[in-house]
Amino acid sequence: MSLREVLTPFSVWKRVLDAPVSIADPFSREASEHYRGFHKNDMETCIGCGTCEAICQNGAIDMVPVEGQNTEKGDSGLRPMIDYGRCCWCALCVDICMTGSLTMSNEYTWVDSDPDAFRFIPGLNEPWKDKQAGYKRENGRVLSGTTRSPMGELHANERIDNFNEICVGYTREEAILEADRCVECGLCVATCPAHMSIPDYIAAVRDQDYDRGLQLLYETNPFSEVCGRICTHKCETSCAAVHEGDAIAIRWLKRHIVDNVPLERRVELIGAPKPATGKSVAIIGAGPGGLTAAYDLAREGVKVTVYEALPKPGGMMRYGIPEYRLPYDALDRDIAVIEAMGVTIKCATVVGVDVQMEDLRQSHDAVILAIGLQMGRGTRIPGSEGAGVERAVDLLRRITAGDPTVPVPETAVVIGGGNVAFDIARSMARLQKIKYGRVGLTLTALEDRAHFLADKEELVEGDEEGVLILDSRGPQEVMRDPSGQVTGLRTWAVTSIFDAEGRFAPAYDESDEQIHQGALVIEAIGQMADTSLLGDALTEKLEWNRGRIKIDSEMRTSEPWLFAAGDAVKGPDVINAVADGHRAARTVMEAIAQGEVVQ
Repeated sequence: MSLREVLTPFSVWKRVLDAPVSIADPFSREASEHYRGFHKNDMETCIGCGTCEAICQNGAIDMVPVEGQNTEKGDSGLRPMIDYGRCCWCALCVDICMTGSLTMSNEYTWVDSDPDAFRFIPGLNEPWKDKQAGYKRENGRVLSGTTRSPMGELHANERIDNFNEICVGYTREEAILEADRCVECGLCVATCPAHMSIPDYIAAVRDQDYDRGLQLLYETNPFSEVCGRICTHKCETSCAAVHEGDAIAIRWLKRHIVDNVPLERRVELIGAPKPATGKSVAIIGAGPGGLTAAYDLAREGVKVTVYEALPKPGGMMRYGIPEYRLPYDALDRDIAVIEAMGVTIKCATVVGVDVQMEDLRQSHDAVILAIGLQMGRGTRIPGSEGAGVERAVDLLRRITAGDPTVPVPETAVVIGGGNVAFDIARSMARLQKIKYGRVGLTLTALEDRAHFLADKEELVEGDEEGVLILDSRGPQEVMRDPSGQVTGLRTWAVTSIFDAEGRFAPAYDESDEQIHQGALVIEAIGQMADTSLLGDALTEKLEWNRGRIKIDSEMRTSEPWLFAAGDAVKGPDVINAVADGHRAARTVMEAIAQGEVVQ
């Protein structure tokens, strides 16, 4: 090597103080139409799922908050920021984008003296914003599956004459295929009332690590086997995958985990509770809210006694949900785990009769009221009083308890369009099929089919089972013959349900009248709690909010020793009751620790 060759590299130091110069393209050459240039993002379409950040192998993308983008259901409020010091323009972020909001322009020149300018948020002040050319996902290509693994279920002909569970659960192969579709964006976690670790337990399914999956489930939901079957799965509505195809089957994957871990192993994985604290809490009601609070408190070393008026624990999960949706042995396994934590459940014990509220107050450090909505509401239309008209929750309680005196006429009419209405309609349809060999059940609802309050699968399965579903029909009168026997229901067509101010005020077309034949009319238009157990004195002392006990955000009532959770204060929904139970237990523990509970 010559001396010149050795010294030449050092000659560049003569330029060290010179200002850098970027020379713009003198010919203004346009890049090819599909060139991978600078990024663009449609801020309104983007949901901030973060899949672009997760897939970037160079760490060139960070999800950051952006002014004007609010966190809401299905949108994290975050938007991707690109670091062009790291980006290699591979376009994987564009290929994985769940909404198609992220694209690339074909612009390839960008001159700026500020190096921080090259860490920018696409969608904000893009000089190339209006450029139409550039790289987009080609031919609808996707990097993950768009169709969920179908859930195996009994055919209508196999299920209509029995109460056997309809859904059979995923096989391991089906579960892995479904878990593989999840991009672990986490939007579902924010939507879930209990904030379950959904992406993590789905990853456990993908890894076939059921022990880890079970532990993750029980961190936030002691009713995972129940919720794996009958959860309203609102989390799936915010799933990023819904923008390309089917939402991830979050509920079914939860069920798949617990189906693969036997009861004894669950207790072993959860572990023993903390040492006893010497504190005790009474809980009234063995539904999901009360038992979740009991589980949490027992895990913290608190002695918990649950008082339940009905013969078995479970509340409306046992006495309101038909066994074809929720087999009671599945419910029993969830309750067995809770009892294994040291919780005592006293069934067939009516507070206000067998034990008094004042006694519970005096003998415990705190009391949690977690009663459900055990009483049905009536329509109060002409003819609705008297024999031949039943409330859905009362009838469901008798059916689920195996009462042989449940009335089963050849024809019946249900009023309502929610899940409870379909539960009783489909239960009665089964009893009719068993007794008469055919279904004679009509369901009428105020809402049109697109706005039924029931889950969509209820409509599909109800149709399959022979239930005649009539939408936009308003009940006007229960028809009776001269002897007083119910003969049917008279309805008018619904023209609107709410008035201009959004208040419930149904309007009808009286000229469109129908008579629906039925020897039994069942009202399923809502439920309410029986708060008579409180007694007159306590009822007077408590603060109320439109017929419900008033609580603060941490489940405290106006009485410092009494807390409330579940359906009676928030409305019917298992996963919301579970979330309330967690919150109530946490608040009680804090109150006890700080000496705030006053006897």
